[in-house]
Amino acid sequence: MGVIHLCFGILGGILQLQLTWKTILFIFLLITFRRITKNKSTEQFSAVPYIIGLMNGLLYTWYGLPMISQDNTLLCTINGITAIVQGAYVLLFLFYAPKDATRRTLWFVFGVVILTATVVLVSMFGIQNHKTKTIFCGIAGATSSVLMYGSPLSIMKVVIKTKSVEFMPFFLSFFGFLSGTCWFTYGLLGHDLFVAIPGGLGSALGLSQLILYFIYRKRKAAIVTDTTITSTLVVTSTVV
Repeated sequence: MGVIHLCFGILGGILQLQLTWKTILFIFLLITFRRITKNKSTEQFSAVPYIIGLMNGLLYTWYGLPMISQDNTLLCTINGITAIVQGAYVLLFLFYAPKDATRRTLWFVFGVVILTATVVLVSMFGIQNHKTKTIFCGIAGATSSVLMYGSPLSIMKVVIKTKSVEFMPFFLSFFGFLSGTCWFTYGLLGHDLFVAIPGGLGSALGLSQLILYFIYRKRKAAIVTDTTITSTLVVTSTVV
């Protein structure tokens, strides 16, 4: 059971990294990065999904530490890398964003830092029972994962509206489905609902995207304004 548990964790981690890097490099580097640096403006792009992703990565990195939960080193490592990638975009956004957007983003980042620090401090000094500590940090991480699911839902809305899958690449949805399924299985085998439940939701969301893809893949796209695209083009990575 332990070997199978580890294998699914490794597979889930590889798929998640593939998903994260495919999303970041394809959407962020080829579109967002090029556009922001070229225009020296963040335009209609939002840093919110990346900030939530950063929070999710930080919370699950903390949750995966041995002092919080058992046998979750892999989870800790994967989410630590994810947090770094998400944080890179936030820094880029802050560098080019106008003053008002920078101020709002900084407040949002400050809120995430305070929330994450609160979870860390409470679990370290406010909770003595190890099981209670695990539950507390697990709920915090799982809640942040659920918040991240708003991003893929936004892209699915665009697909339905435009009748085009141009902004929802097949392999992005496919790897999201596989990653969620692996983490769901990993959580079940390890009897860890705080990994299994978000993984199951991610798997269901990925499956929904695949179904949507096959429905609209041969249909012609409707006319979409540039503002509509940039306001809904967000990262759809499943962190756990």
